[in-house]
Amino acid sequence: MNTAARNYAIVTAAYWGFTLTDGALRMLVLLHFYRLGYSPFTLAFLFLLYEAAGVLANLVGGWLATRYGIARMLTAGLATQIFGFLLLSMLSPDWSAALSVAWVVLAQGVCGVAKDLTKTASKSAIKLTAGEASGTLFKWVAWFTGSKNAMKGVGFFLGGLLLELLGFRGALWAMAALLAVVLAGVIAFVPRLMGRSKASKSVRELFAKNRGINLLAAARVALFGARDVWFVVGVPVFLYASGWTFTMVGGFLAAWTIGYGLVQAIAPALVRRSADGLSREVPAARWWSAALALVPVALAAAVALEAPNLEWVVVLGLGVFGFAFAVNSSVHSYLILAYAGSEKAAEDVGFYYAANAAGRFSGTLMSGLLYQWGGLLWALAGSALMLVACWLVTLALPENAAAAARGRRPASGAGAAS
Repeated sequence: MNTAARNYAIVTAAYWGFTLTDGALRMLVLLHFYRLGYSPFTLAFLFLLYEAAGVLANLVGGWLATRYGIARMLTAGLATQIFGFLLLSMLSPDWSAALSVAWVVLAQGVCGVAKDLTKTASKSAIKLTAGEASGTLFKWVAWFTGSKNAMKGVGFFLGGLLLELLGFRGALWAMAALLAVVLAGVIAFVPRLMGRSKASKSVRELFAKNRGINLLAAARVALFGARDVWFVVGVPVFLYASGWTFTMVGGFLAAWTIGYGLVQAIAPALVRRSADGLSREVPAARWWSAALALVPVALAAAVALEAPNLEWVVVLGLGVFGFAFAVNSSVHSYLILAYAGSEKAAEDVGFYYAANAAGRFSGTLMSGLLYQWGGLLWALAGSALMLVACWLVTLALPENAAAAARGRRPASGAGAAS
């Protein structure tokens, strides 16, 4: 195995371990506090700081990874997640509801920082390693993104299982121990100076992204908001209210996420490739965005008309949604690395995933509000509107490197767009 493939494999394995526990954490918190009687909006509120913290964590993480190297940022992300788990495990059933919510939100915020530090460092590593192996960028990005999302689906199931077997506190301790093993592997095997470069010297320079990255970031806000507006609270609560058990709900979310990850991994086979890396891939992003927007429209109509066996109609429709969403997400994940400059890839990726976190934050907030105001119908309508916005933004995406590079302010040491 050559050096590039070795580093790619190590970083991917480390992120698998992280995302397994991250998926378990989401299901653990959702099921535990729903069982305690928390409202849909309060459940969404528990995740808000987790998502909001990711915006700053991605921006700062990209800068830090450029300045200090990817290995150090992976180490920092994993260590922060372990601390978040231990913090959350200190929650006491004797505390008041207000104190409990505040404590969980704080601990979730710590885990949100950990997630996005780790994600930014990992995705930046792929840009660097694939750069040493010609023609592999789309395939490596797709496999990394797809496999880690499949692992997150396994994590959803693991969270429910650990809650049943070990209880809330015991599950968190077990997950912290697993991450400690992953952390030891990163320290031992990831090259210390991997990805280290000349970082931006000012906030102005840090935000001076090229046109392609700015537009793609805006599309990403809408895309992930459209998913989380139903995924975080709406559909899990709807299915449980329809008579599903916690195990069935967790199993569906796990299966959906695993399937979504598998489709992401095979996305390169579904998108025609171009020699320049953009002229066919950008139109593909537009087409798949338009197709995806039609799915929540159809589902909202089924909910409004009270279709027979509605919960199964929703499950089937969300399976179609997951397929189209997976291809969209995979193409976006490729395009950000295609648009990013190689010298400051970590900063460009961090900026993009800050937008990703902003989308998750808005979707999480609206998931609780819309479901509480108008049930699943309103959540699906919100998803449809966000996807229309995503499609409109993709119409402006540049289809060549020269057009993508326009709009970046000149700065010393800044990398050119690839």
